[in-house]
Amino acid sequence: MAEAEFSARGVRIDRDHRSLTRAGQVQIKDGRLELLTSYGREIDSAPVDSVQARKPWLARDRARATVNGHHYVLTLGAEHEAAAEDAEDKAEEEVNRFLEVVRSAHGSTPKH
Repeated sequence: MAEAEFSARGVRIDRDHRSLTRAGQVQIKDGRLELLTSYGREIDSAPVDSVQARKPWLARDRARATVNGHHYVLTLGAEHEAAAEDAEDKAEEEVNRFLEVVRSAHGSTPKH
């Protein structure tokens, strides 16, 4: 089994201003992005090179992703139970890693 290029648990996944899960999973493995519930049930998936992702303005712990034409807001870093500032830093690092993996699938270099 190939190791995931990106994996995050405890992710809040929203679509159309509605929460789909507060403790979901985001995985990028074998060139495919998967959004999963906390029970591992698939919400959506697509080849990662067809996914568009960006960081919303002023949201350090969030990424917006378009998967199969559906717009999702992913709140990462929810599983970090440290001090508030430390948790925000870890969440931002996780968002940046996610965006870097998605961008690299498109053949572009990440912008910081």
